Amino acid sequence: MRPLTVVQLLPALEAGGVERSTLEIASALRTRGHRAVVISAGGRLLPELLALGGEHISLDIGRKSLRTLRLIAPLREQLQRIAPDIVHVRSRLPAWLLHFALRGYAGSPPHRVSTVHGLNSANRYSRIMTRAERVICVSQTVRDYVLHYYPRTDPARLQVIERGIDPAHYPRGFSPSAAWRQQFAEEFPALQSGRLLLLPGRGTRLKGHHQAIALLAALRDAGENVRLLLVGAQQPGREAYVAELQALAAQLGVTEQLAITPQRNDLRELYAVSALVLQLSNKPESFGRTVLEALSMGVPVLGWAHGGVGELLHQLYPVGAVQLGDGNALMRSALQLLDLQPPLPETIPFTLAAMQAATIALYEHLAA
Repeated sequence: MRPLTVVQLLPALEAGGVERSTLEIASALRTRGHRAVVISAGGRLLPELLALGGEHISLDIGRKSLRTLRLIAPLREQLQRIAPDIVHVRSRLPAWLLHFALRGYAGSPPHRVSTVHGLNSANRYSRIMTRAERVICVSQTVRDYVLHYYPRTDPARLQVIERGIDPAHYPRGFSPSAAWRQQFAEEFPALQSGRLLLLPGRGTRLKGHHQAIALLAALRDAGENVRLLLVGAQQPGREAYVAELQALAAQLGVTEQLAITPQRNDLRELYAVSALVLQLSNKPESFGRTVLEALSMGVPVLGWAHGGVGELLHQLYPVGAVQLGDGNALMRSALQLLDLQPPLPETIPFTLAAMQAATIALYEHLAA
């Protein structure tokens, strides 16, 4: 097939699942000989995009301001100049800008693809993500959500392409280096004398940090020697929230068994030294990438059985799925996973390579 030009639109290239997926698809495009262009405000992942052969055009298309409407014409001009085969939009505001930019487009407009990455509020503003020629849903949970809240959407335009992980980066039996272990022990001496519970998640109460601390106290009271590490909860502007978590830990008597950190780049190593990974978001997640990463490495996962997390646990590790909000069941399941260690899945079907191949196949099908 002839080389394609694919433009991806998103607010910025800072950090997160949307940004990571953008780079993963750009990499797959370049590997297959296609042209990969990203339009965004840039960010810390921009050098990585350029290193893998992608191109970048700087437009701040994600800023929620009336001034952003001024970018409709510049966006149209850039698309006219590039003449892409496909425009893949990954966020709501860029999707609206694209909608208006294509109204004055000269010649045959590009094919439009969108990805619904999250379970956003159901309203007219969000509905724009369902109006592309093909709508990628990152899980069956997302597809069901779209059809429930936007019943006029043609199901034939929806395609489930699950996000995936690279099993080679999260291998079973991985062991961190001696240097990493020494540094970790020096940084967190209190975490070394018991089995580690790990909850990755940004500093918002939606991620279930309070429930994780309550679980830590309950396990301690049951005689379990456990520790808890909340990775990513410490963020600028969230100092009051972290103080709230620390106050809860003090109230429950588990201050010495708890550590709270900013985002880290050694999550793979943290998985490897953990006895149990927690996914306790009280709001349904669209997918659940940490579930796959941990299970790929042979680490048990315990989470609420709803949203994308519940979907993955039911398919891959049903013993780790607990009814939302049932603290007693959460405690019983944690004890079971820690002490009985039920068998883990041998393989993870949701791989990065599968996600990339399915997305490129969708592009090529549309362009053909």
